Amino acid sequence: MSDILQRLSECVEAGKANAKSAYPPQLKGQPGADELCQGALAAGVRPTDVLERALVPAMARIGEKFSRGEAFVPEMLLAARAMTAAMAHLRPYFASGEVKRRGVFVIGTVAGDLHDIGKNIVAMVVEGGGWEVVDLGVDVKTEKVLEAVARHPGCVVGLSALLTTTMVNMEKTVREIKARHPGTLVLVGGAPVTREFCEMIGASHYSPDPQGAVEYLKSLVVAA
Repeated sequence: MSDILQRLSECVEAGKANAKSAYPPQLKGQPGADELCQGALAAGVRPTDVLERALVPAMARIGEKFSRGEAFVPEMLLAARAMTAAMAHLRPYFASGEVKRRGVFVIGTVAGDLHDIGKNIVAMVVEGGGWEVVDLGVDVKTEKVLEAVARHPGCVVGLSALLTTTMVNMEKTVREIKARHPGTLVLVGGAPVTREFCEMIGASHYSPDPQGAVEYLKSLVVAA
């Protein structure tokens, strides 16, 4: 059982989504994350083991490489794509309650900003960490975020901005969340966002990369 989980983990890290994927070249024609995850479950591997022993470690490794500058956005996107292929087989177990979610993560790119690559990577990496992700998309107005928070009490919110001109909207949304839902934790990130800005607007945490977001969420689960 450990062999198939190791192969699955390696495929996710390498960005090998399925057997048809041409990338990476050295794995061409071999089973990818899709087939290996399906095979592991069919062989009786527990869904929780697939998540905790294969998917989570794989995304942690590629995330750490990204943080160190040893992997870049294309590699992150491919790994996230492979993880998503595997997660498709686990979602029924989440829905049935057999596998417990660690929490709900509401994420969106703030009003006026249409950039979604960074947000999408964070969303996929966080889902691979065992969280239910509610992706609000791009150009998300404050009221839409507030509605999502109201629907998911106890959720953590993630806000992204790539333009300096939309940072003011991030500030507005954070302040409204804190005013109406004081206990809600808000994670912020994006190219122009800094730790100082995070503190200035009253957000709970700043992360410069997806792995930092995952580590922050992990610390919340441990603390709980």
